[in-house]
Amino acid sequence: MGSRVYEDCFGNSVRLTAERLSHVLEHAEMMGMEGEIRRVLRQPQFVRRSSSDRAVSLYYDSCPHTTVGGKWLCVVVKYRENDAFVVTAYLTDKPKAGEELWPRK
Repeated sequence: MGSRVYEDCFGNSVRLTAERLSHVLEHAEMMGMEGEIRRVLRQPQFVRRSSSDRAVSLYYDSCPHTTVGGKWLCVVVKYRENDAFVVTAYLTDKPKAGEELWPRK
């Protein structure tokens, strides 16, 4: 199983490698969430730039029906010249602060 490539809300191609997907799915609450990762990349409620790494964007959308209740799904994407890839994805109670990138004002 190689990389999957998804399109984000900005029209960029974003890779999700088998290794990174395996890492995400090691967390029981993330089992079965691969489709949600793809959806959040394409149609996030909002996207913020990481305050610790300007090359990282955090894609968020609410997920009311997870195995651990209503949460935010955060998909973390690292951008490099001519490349973008999912670092991780996780459920959280509260989105992190950061510069708003989407929706565009």
